[in-house]
Amino acid sequence: MKDMLVAALGKPEGIVLFQLLDATQFTIYLSLIAFAGGGAIGALIAFLRILPGRLPRRFALAWIWLFQSTPLLMLLFLSGLGAPRLLGVEVDPWTAASVSLTIYTSAYLADVWRGAIESVGQGQWEGARALGLGFGKTLGKVILPQAARVSLAPTVGFMVQIIKGTSLAYIIGFHDLMAIGKRWANAPVDGTEPFVVFPVMALIYFCLCFPLSRLAAHLERKLGAPSKTGAAQAAA
Repeated sequence: MKDMLVAALGKPEGIVLFQLLDATQFTIYLSLIAFAGGGAIGALIAFLRILPGRLPRRFALAWIWLFQSTPLLMLLFLSGLGAPRLLGVEVDPWTAASVSLTIYTSAYLADVWRGAIESVGQGQWEGARALGLGFGKTLGKVILPQAARVSLAPTVGFMVQIIKGTSLAYIIGFHDLMAIGKRWANAPVDGTEPFVVFPVMALIYFCLCFPLSRLAAHLERKLGAPSKTGAAQAAA
């Protein structure tokens, strides 16, 4: 691919484009790690948020408030630069970026999913209890299937924020699309000026984010509001 781009665009343009496209894979990998890890933690936090007990709900609320109120850039600084110097340990950029974006993602997805669960009418809970279902079965068989319809579109849409958030990881030495692009933009090489490199980077980010934005909009139109069917039908 590199030879094809160099043959088509020449040097250094072909080399720059190849390296930008090659670095894009790390942006995608980091986004997937953040989404998977943040989704797992976010699901747990959302579950704690709806439990009847006061202590788990307060813990979940504190988690959401703390990490939604902390800028992602600050999380990257703390995990990639602050903690290693404070504790005297080596933390590679992959680990620091993954941890920061996972925590950041978990706080927002937990709030999205908590809101989706609470959007299901209280009558669904009451109807399930009238049928003799416990908390676990009510949540799994009645509430979550309806909440999933509400949460799917904003969950897909939030992937766009994760992808854009990875662009800050270059601050701690993570070699992704942004890091490679800035390196070339600052290089004293003709054909790699910022007004050349940055629009190409913006186009790549657009190609990553736009399909997800359209998918989220499509899902929102298609799925719409949670079902209003009774608890007996949902449980069946």
